[in-house]
Amino acid sequence: MKSKVYFTSLITPESLLALYKKLDIDLKGRVACKVHSGEEGNQNYLHPEFFKPVIDLVNGIVVECNTAYEGSRNTTERHLQTLKDHGWSKYFKTEILDAVQPDMVLEIPEGKVIKKDYIGQGFKDFDSLLVLSHFKGHPMGGFGGALKQLSIGCASAYGKAFIHGAGDAKLCFKGDHDGFLLAMADSASAVSKMYEGKAAYINVMKNMSVDCDCCSVAEDPCMKDIGILASLDPIAIDQACIDLVYASKDKGRDHLVERIESRNGLLTLKAAAELGFGNREYELINVD
Repeated sequence: MKSKVYFTSLITPESLLALYKKLDIDLKGRVACKVHSGEEGNQNYLHPEFFKPVIDLVNGIVVECNTAYEGSRNTTERHLQTLKDHGWSKYFKTEILDAVQPDMVLEIPEGKVIKKDYIGQGFKDFDSLLVLSHFKGHPMGGFGGALKQLSIGCASAYGKAFIHGAGDAKLCFKGDHDGFLLAMADSASAVSKMYEGKAAYINVMKNMSVDCDCCSVAEDPCMKDIGILASLDPIAIDQACIDLVYASKDKGRDHLVERIESRNGLLTLKAAAELGFGNREYELINVD
């Protein structure tokens, strides 16, 4: 059965909220709202005001985990300051979920490359998950959307190095590249299954640079904004975004496609579907 993916070309906080309501899901208890807080100096990340109506609706808490590289988010203290500087703390309760050790370990017996996923311990205190993703390119993964948020985004600082190193945290960014892409699918499957039936996904196709919001110096967006997508399936929503990019007539489309393909980014989507926690086949429902 094809997964449902809802789409609107209207990119406003109000249209995002309306699209979320189309999912008809009640995220109960404490809701973790996974965002990308934006590296210091990045000009493309989506600001907290944009997500405020939907986070307020679910009474969510904005969550993040620390990075595995030098920057403004590699320690809890610096990350909390970045959340403050970028306005997240002004509007929401915020938590760094790997601030306390040890990490929470999720088993992945069916994993293609890794058999364990190390995520922020704080996830144990949340009942539901709302993944708010800025869809764009990525220097290593080719693209970033819901799957990247579930994998690298939810991983602890150690977990990020473990995924990048394809199971060897000491290798980190020097690990086998395709192994890293497969490890992202493995780790995304672990978090998705942890919140099965208790998670929703929104991808925003705005400010689409070939670079991620994790880059302090990123290229400016190369394509015109496309819209917002919402789904209960993290694989389907990323596949729909990829298809919208490929189908675009925008003059910057080729630059983003080159980034995706030169990094073999579609391997993560393929591997995720093989792991069975979502579907690459979807029905795109336009709500404009």
